[in-house]
Amino acid sequence: MKRVLLEKINNKDIIVGVVGLGYVGLPLAVEKAKAGFKTIGFDIQSEKVNMVNEGHNYIGDVVDQDLKELVANGMLSATTDFSFVKDVDFVAICVPTPLDSHQQPDISYVKSSAEKISKYLTRNSMVVLESTTYPGTTEELIKPILEEGSGLKCGEDFYLGFSPERVDPGNLIYKTKNTPKVVGAIGKDATEVIAAMYRAVLDGDVFEASSPAIAEMEKILENTYRNINIGLANEMAMLCDKMNINYWEVVEAASTKPYGFQPFYPGPGLGGHCIPLDPYYLSWKAREYGFHTSMIESSMMINDKMPEYCVERASRILNEHKKSLNGAKVLVLGVAYKQDIDDYRESPALEVIDILKEKKAEVDYYDPFISVYRHNGMRSKGLDELTAEIVASYDLIMITTAHTKVDYQMISQNAKVIFDTKNAMKDMGKRDNIEVL
Repeated sequence: MKRVLLEKINNKDIIVGVVGLGYVGLPLAVEKAKAGFKTIGFDIQSEKVNMVNEGHNYIGDVVDQDLKELVANGMLSATTDFSFVKDVDFVAICVPTPLDSHQQPDISYVKSSAEKISKYLTRNSMVVLESTTYPGTTEELIKPILEEGSGLKCGEDFYLGFSPERVDPGNLIYKTKNTPKVVGAIGKDATEVIAAMYRAVLDGDVFEASSPAIAEMEKILENTYRNINIGLANEMAMLCDKMNINYWEVVEAASTKPYGFQPFYPGPGLGGHCIPLDPYYLSWKAREYGFHTSMIESSMMINDKMPEYCVERASRILNEHKKSLNGAKVLVLGVAYKQDIDDYRESPALEVIDILKEKKAEVDYYDPFISVYRHNGMRSKGLDELTAEIVASYDLIMITTAHTKVDYQMISQNAKVIFDTKNAMKDMGKRDNIEVL
């Protein structure tokens, strides 16, 4: 099997399948196809499938023309019919792994995908899980499902591994193509072959881990590292507020040290598909071993309470201007979870808006990248534009995303008062109406 697959990889005879055509799956499918491997995308949402087959892009990190050309040339197609798995040699699972209502891992999408794949899995094929999950998922969950559903044996009839996605929406330097990969598979041969498959597609290096569990844990470590350090930044910001110290200047000063320090910044909370979720996966799994991740859980508590803290600060700022939050007109700038993208998954700005409304504030939002969002079953539409008159009509402007496509100079000149949770207005000369987190 190893010899057969390596030869097929070398000759570009591998047919690739990508399950889940979202922020991770579609860019991966496009890169596989661009590298000369015929690729089939699988998704349960017919809308996404139809858009791909029509060459219509809906992911920011995918170049529109690339998608159109690949579809037109027959190198990339999409389907809701999982029976086509029987035609592929390599399957990457790139489905969501959210938290449920009890803040516990929801691996139903991963499990469902594995069950669908198992019905049509063939000999001499590779299956790779890319979805972020807890250590042990590949061997404890995916392997038994694939073996039972297919009647095949892992390591003898097919290879199985884990290669964590590393997608940073909006990153202008690192994309799917040039970001280094980690691969951990069941058995040395599986690791070698799956790594070879990624090397045939990507420019970034491929690190071969000794097991899927190593690869699963390193992904959790990447994002827990950021979670903890952002938690420290948020706690320091809260302390600095009490001490009347500008934390942003503190970080700027500390960043002059050329070793032993990496800057992290506070904000209204954590957003995106990884950093707010991954530590929960780890702490949940740790309890199985009677271990409590005290430092991780502490940072999670700090980060989770930031939206409420920011609303509390907003209320204090309004009070200083003889205005109650109840009935105040508040304009929230930015609902995306990070600057210059249209992704609002787990965005703390949405929770900030919800809390403001609970406190009886009159809330609107403006985001140049997101005209409409859906949250908790509700549809919200943003302002179409920002003018001096519109800005002046609000009691408080609250910046929750530091988009660059915003005229901060105009806002600073016309706003009654501004609460900047992202230090987006750091270059403004006039600062008497600006307060930072």
